[in-house]
Amino acid sequence: MDPALIWLLIGLVLIGSEVVSGELFLVMLGGGALAAAAGAALGLTLLPAAGVGGAVAVLLLLAVRPVAKRRLAEHMGTLDRHQDRFVGASAEVVQRVDGERGQVRIGREVWSARSMDGVEVLEAGATVTILQVTGAAVLVTGRGELPPS
Repeated sequence: MDPALIWLLIGLVLIGSEVVSGELFLVMLGGGALAAAAGAALGLTLLPAAGVGGAVAVLLLLAVRPVAKRRLAEHMGTLDRHQDRFVGASAEVVQRVDGERGQVRIGREVWSARSMDGVEVLEAGATVTILQVTGAAVLVTGRGELPPS
């Protein structure tokens, strides 16, 4: 197999893997691998192509990544998480909620739920207050308490 094609595949896999990590690290390494692919396509042997790829990856990591992360953080900082709008809202218990499991209805959506203190038990039909969103579950209380801001 042609070395340029191998470097190209490595670069594409690294860039594609960035979707999972989200740290802008793998995409910079992928950029280095693409530079190595270009070097190999221009006739460089393995070590010089790897050197070009390594140098480009280091430059991307040191020069581009910090700027890109800062700009991304600026844009993401202004966006509220969709789920955060639920904090303080009321929900109806659909399936008994305790410290380990349960379900509540928020509007038309059914969410997994747990009691905030892990001890409180809330039966179906009860109205609860959402205190926190943790992934795909909400932490609730039937006491109407809101956490301190």
